[in-house]
Amino acid sequence: MPRLDQLLVAQGLARSRTRAQRLIRHGRVSLADTGRVLAKPGERLPEEAALSVAVDPEERYVSRAGLKLEALIEALDLDLAGQLVLDVGQSTGGFTDCALRAGARHVIGVEVGHDQLDAELRTDPRVTCLEGLNARSMSIDPRLREALTAQHADGPDLAVMDVSFISQTLILPELAALLPPGGALASLVKPQFEVGPEGVNARGLVIDPARYAEVEARIRAGCAEHGLEIRHWRESPLRGGDGNREFLLHAVRGR
Repeated sequence: MPRLDQLLVAQGLARSRTRAQRLIRHGRVSLADTGRVLAKPGERLPEEAALSVAVDPEERYVSRAGLKLEALIEALDLDLAGQLVLDVGQSTGGFTDCALRAGARHVIGVEVGHDQLDAELRTDPRVTCLEGLNARSMSIDPRLREALTAQHADGPDLAVMDVSFISQTLILPELAALLPPGGALASLVKPQFEVGPEGVNARGLVIDPARYAEVEARIRAGCAEHGLEIRHWRESPLRGGDGNREFLLHAVRGR
């Protein structure tokens, strides 16, 4: 008999085992006939078992990151209709999914890893996925230039960014080189990767809340240095998966 997480995928009730396991952890999965909540991803059930999955707000996008970008779009009433979007740190595609649902015409994703993008997004003609591409050198990478040319654009209308294990200040020069005057940046700032290893505890949580202001000042200075004016900074309504506070920014490149 298959595992519960495998069965959810096989029955088309979850996109992946990872998402199936999250649904199970959140108490969203039960047996349709008895209503018994199923709490163990590894529980074995018959292939024909009838399962019921309650609606989970966090399942609106392929990852919960989409909800964070959605919060910024709604707060600023941003209009993405017809825009070409560059997604830096595409990963499973939460930001890509959100941008497309908000009306973007095409998303070019840059991801240093491989095989992370959601299968449906990978086959979506509105999505270009450039894997194994380091964002610190993306402006000179021929693959990105080819992708922009294919979209009849010199640069993106909007860049969105969600990166880990690197300071965003190291990527800002590349974004400034790619964004045209008036182009915008919407970014999720993760302070745990900005303060350095000495600023987090063994669980990876920022130790001193005073460091958040330092991170904001450093990001603002980095943006200003590269011609990006931060027009909005707010705390993300959702914390990171590790429990860290995160922040959203919206900036525009000067003309």
